[in-house]
Amino acid sequence: MVTLDDLKTPKTNTWCPGCGNFGILMAFKKALIELGLQREDVVLVSGIGCHGKMVNYVNINGFHGIHGRVIPAAQGIKLANPDLTVVGFAGDADQYNEGWGHFAHAMRTNMDMTLIVHDNMVLGLTTGQATSTSQQGFKSKSTPYGVIPPMLNPVAHALISNGSFVARGFSGDMFHLKSLMVEAIRHRGFAVIDVFQPCVSFNYLNTYDWFTQRVYKLEEQGHDPTDKQQALQKALEWGDRIPIGIFYKEERPTYHDSLPHVKGLDLPKLSSKPVDVTASMKEMM
Repeated sequence: MVTLDDLKTPKTNTWCPGCGNFGILMAFKKALIELGLQREDVVLVSGIGCHGKMVNYVNINGFHGIHGRVIPAAQGIKLANPDLTVVGFAGDADQYNEGWGHFAHAMRTNMDMTLIVHDNMVLGLTTGQATSTSQQGFKSKSTPYGVIPPMLNPVAHALISNGSFVARGFSGDMFHLKSLMVEAIRHRGFAVIDVFQPCVSFNYLNTYDWFTQRVYKLEEQGHDPTDKQQALQKALEWGDRIPIGIFYKEERPTYHDSLPHVKGLDLPKLSSKPVDVTASMKEMM
């Protein structure tokens, strides 16, 4: 069985002291241990941003992609080898700004993978600009007079885009976040977890204390995660009380299940011998 020592890497961690990413990193490692997954069977995909260093800090297969392209890279890996457990890590700007076009379609496609978004509501890597999840009025280097448009609601968008597993966590509650990751990775289909991840260096508003005073766990309030209408109502809550936990989940065919020509095939073990396509080419001439 894999241990925390097995998952360590020799890389020096360069996140700011107190960064919310530490909670996400430890929650993920503990989730892998609880799931009993072998290191060679898991692939971690990350994008551009402070979160991107996840590939350096977990001793498993890793792919560090370009800005906003975590989902397509992860989907390509899953299509090539459906036996792998594929987990994508993205930042709020990485996924909800540059990568927004991929987000809704990933819900529809229902590829069997997990997406974990480090949502600190600010661009930390480039020293504090606003993102699509920054609250209205938030003053930053890019919005000195305050953010003008309303903040994007990724949980609500995931629900109305027909996501089959939609959750939200808080890196300040690592054990709860770990349990969400375990459920998300076990889920057959596209699972997304939006994680409140306080940026201690550049977000003076959405701090650990700010979240701790507001977040409450859906499962402790009797929420039914199979009720999409109730899930959407909960997703729209914001202010003095903000829900975390599993908003919605359903079982439905994955993308791979709906591909009859490859369903049941062990793609990585298929013959890679050259195929003569001459006959097919002549048919198209």
